Amino acid sequence: MSTDDESFHPLGNEWEGELESMLDDTEYDSQLGMDMARDAMRVTEGELSEAEFHEKYHDDVMEEFGEDERPTKEAYEKAQEEAKGTFSRMVDKFDGDGEQTRREAMKKMGVGAAAVGVGAWGTVDDGPEASVAEGGHGGGTETHEHPDTQWGMTIDLERCDGCLTCMTACQQENDLDAGVNWMYVMAWEDRNHSSPDGGQGLVDSGAYTDFNMGSDFNMLVRPCQHCTDAPCEKVCPTTARHTRDKDGIVLTDYDVCIGCRYCQVACPYGVNYFQWEDPSVEYEDIDGLENPEDPDEITHAEYEHGTRWVDSRAPRGVMSKCTFCPTMQDGKQGDEQVGTTACESACPPNAIQFGDVNDEKSDSYQHREHPVKSRAVAHLSGDHISSNRYVPGPETVNETLSESDDIESAIAALDAANESRTFDEEVLSMMKAIDIVSERLEPGDNKNTTMIQNERTILESLDAIEGYVDLESEEALDTLNLDDGSEENARFQLQQYVGNPSSFNLLDHIGTNPNVTYLGAEPGSDAYQVDGPTKYEDAGLLDKRQEKLDNETVGHIDGVSL
Repeated sequence: MSTDDESFHPLGNEWEGELESMLDDTEYDSQLGMDMARDAMRVTEGELSEAEFHEKYHDDVMEEFGEDERPTKEAYEKAQEEAKGTFSRMVDKFDGDGEQTRREAMKKMGVGAAAVGVGAWGTVDDGPEASVAEGGHGGGTETHEHPDTQWGMTIDLERCDGCLTCMTACQQENDLDAGVNWMYVMAWEDRNHSSPDGGQGLVDSGAYTDFNMGSDFNMLVRPCQHCTDAPCEKVCPTTARHTRDKDGIVLTDYDVCIGCRYCQVACPYGVNYFQWEDPSVEYEDIDGLENPEDPDEITHAEYEHGTRWVDSRAPRGVMSKCTFCPTMQDGKQGDEQVGTTACESACPPNAIQFGDVNDEKSDSYQHREHPVKSRAVAHLSGDHISSNRYVPGPETVNETLSESDDIESAIAALDAANESRTFDEEVLSMMKAIDIVSERLEPGDNKNTTMIQNERTILESLDAIEGYVDLESEEALDTLNLDDGSEENARFQLQQYVGNPSSFNLLDHIGTNPNVTYLGAEPGSDAYQVDGPTKYEDAGLLDKRQEKLDNETVGHIDGVSL
């Protein structure tokens, strides 16, 4: 452990101690892992250069592992060439006596050793289920260069209802064992935010509205952050943990990973998992492994560059984490799945928006940069409209309205056109406000531009309505509560309906440049987890720390757990 009085790890002394104890259960040097993790975070914070970091630990890594392939272009290409996607299956099929371990099989094949560890799943192996990294802004390092495409997420915490559907979808998509959760949905409180049982919830505070559709709880959805400057990658001696150049996804090559668990220590967010036991799903039974039309084509687990196994559940003795569903991004599950993830597609209230964070037309970018407008668009366009309102299509408008209609009669006629759903002044006001603030971007050929597509659909309907009714007049704007029709007043009106969430990144100040942005309340440094609206067992999930839920820490002050 660090000799400093203050913990180097953002999750504090308690978590740091658990990590060190975890390393003690491996065959590798615990002190080296802790020291490298500490200095990897110093690199992201700008206190140490990459070259200095590599040089400082090169000899120790060579002595401990017999290789130092930490990320260089040559090392990446070497690992890619040597892996060939066959190693784990060779281990699985190794003809032993039943007591043969993964490590022994690896040694007999002359390819090094893997840390299998001892005992059953420990609490630390499940990641800090109850740990919300303390937030904060400022500090950080220089801006890092992004690839042309950088997949990422914007997660609207005020729309999250805590149903855990995203966790279930992730588990099913990746054939994960019970309790191996690559993302967590947590309810939390701190000195400034409390939950219904503890006092003021979002409804009472005024932050919750009918359009937000969230729960009364303060929520946090925590997948891997897929950092642009990932400390976990810096400490990996084999390049198993790597960032794809083409789209910035941080992945683990299961065939190359030796299970040293250094990445788990170096991750500021606690999102890494070690597979102690043989997975419950056999390799050949992994969902989507083979293309039914071409059994020789691997479509799911083993795919990257045709050789690297980086997706779905990990084999025994190997690290894993959220992958951002790379086979979807590579079109292996169909072009319509590019730019989507299992968790996003499954989320009932549309709280998760995935896409290219560098593309202004993507859902993740639109939701991050224009949250008020995109909230209104998502709500008016989706199937999750709790208010039961609807936006009439242009055909309905043309069939219903006439040139003699004024705004009141037009609203009444369109309302009557749909017996099950409502069209009223609020819906029309939101449509007009969206029009005023809209840049009217065209979706084009970009992947996952649902926000732009739905916005265009709303605007097409509005254009149809304006073909019959003057919505620019002073009287019409007054009816729609848009005052003078300025962009400022339009934004204000949208905020009255959908709120005006702040945005933040977890641990933004340590310079990892995470590619997950959150909308809503940011957990304070004293935040702690509480029972949420849905229990894990009720959703068919397993949280191995559930019994300690009320006492788990999701934040720290000066390294002291609260």
